[in-house]
Parts: sequence; structure tokens; C-alpha cells
Amino acid sequence: MKTYLPKTIVLKIFGFSMAFLTLTISSFTLLLAQPEGKEKKDKGKGSRPPSGLIKPSMADTIKANVYADNWFIMYINGKLTAVDSIDFIPHNVVSVDILPEYPMTIAVMAKDNADPKTGMEYGTHIGDGGFILKFADGTVTSSKWKAKSFFKGPLGSDTKNPKVQHEPIPDDWFKIDFDDSKWKNATEYTEERVNPKEPFFKADFKGAKWIWTEDLDLDNTVIFRHRVEKEGWKPRWNTKPNIDITGALPWRNEK
Repeated sequence: MKTYLPKTIVLKIFGFSMAFLTLTISSFTLLLAQPEGKEKKDKGKGSRPPSGLIKPSMADTIKANVYADNWFIMYINGKLTAVDSIDFIPHNVVSVDILPEYPMTIAVMAKDNADPKTGMEYGTHIGDGGFILKFADGTVTSSKWKAKSFFKGPLGSDTKNPKVQHEPIPDDWFKIDFDDSKWKNATEYTEERVNPKEPFFKADFKGAKWIWTEDLDLDNTVIFRHRVEKEGWKPRWNTKPNIDITGALPWRNEK
């Protein structure tokens, strides 16, 4: 048995459907009428860089491999670039991508594990340091680098009555314009003398030399500096960072 709806109800349903369809078409028309680019703008800021802006890419970066016995912190052109994540052992290689800009001033503070009061480790043992670095642009450690010790001990290798010598570290040792002209050149050491651990052999340090001051055993805190020139170099990009990281460096007061 078929049931038929009254004609008035059918007309009302049809009218409602037509009104809904008209509203849907109108909304779609308004969406299409939006100015070009508005939808992208709503999805996120900065999706399209300003005209003429050239950003650096990963192709502009180079790999940096660093190994220190036992710890280091590195600045490039006055900016903090890398910090050894392990302050003692196990020995490790730190590999990072850097964006080079020339001339490039490299400043590194390296520390051998040593008690600040005795200059020794493991109680009465005299340790030894060592530092090596290689950048993919060909920059390597060598005796051309400058090196200066700021913590020495135990003086005279006296482990029974140990004494140490500390020299104040300049606040601006990492800056580009720091004067290291009176510093001595670094001393090169053989791989056998430094005796690096397994991670060293898994990284690329070809052409780089192990360096320290002239006293590998007693100089415990050493700062290295080196300037890399690249004649005619100009950056491919024209952007500059606006990030302020001074609050992230509580151990240092910016001047």
C-alpha cells in the first residue's frame, strides 16, 4: 500500500531544498572571489618571501668535524657554533653543519680533564690533552693556529705536592677583533702521542694535525685561534639573522 504526502508538504520540502542549494552556490562563489594569495596567507605567515630575498640553503653549508681530549667550545666569527656534549669520557667526535662566511675567525677553548686545584685527574694521575678539527672547505688544524694556555699544573709534574697556575681568561677571547698577535703558534703532535679513541677513526680528519701548546701534559685549558681567508668570496644569500641569543648564554655578558 503506497502512502502519498500532501501536496503542500511536498512543495515546502522542495522549496527548502532549493533555498539550501542557492545558499551553497553563493558561498562557493564568494570563496572563488577571494583575492589571489589570501588562502595561502591564512594558512601561515611567511610562506612567500619578499621579492629579491635570497636565503641560504643546505648546499651553502659545510660539515665540521671536531675532536677534543676532553672538551671544547667553538665560536666562528664571534658566534657560538658548537659545544662538546660530553665533558669528559667517553671521547666523542662532534659533527655539525656550519654556514661559512669569509674571512672566518675560529676561536676554540679546549680543556683536558684536570682538577682545578691540583691539575691532575683520577686523584694523582697527570693527563694529556689534544685537539683536532676539519671543515669540509679544507680548513684543518695545524701549527699555523695560535695557542695559549690559561691553566697549567701540576707545576713541575709534582704529584706529591701539586701546585697550579691559573691565568685570567679574557672576556673577549672569542671575538673577531681579539688581539692574539703575541700568542705562540700551536704545536703539532702525532696520532700515537695523543692516542685518540675509536670515534676519531670513524670521522674524516684527513690532512688535519693534532695540536696543543708546547706542553701536552701540563697545560689543561688552551685557547686556539685561527683566521681563514678566501679571496673574492661573497655570500650567495642576502639575508641576515635577527635572532638574539644573549639570554641563552648566562655565563657570558655581552658588551
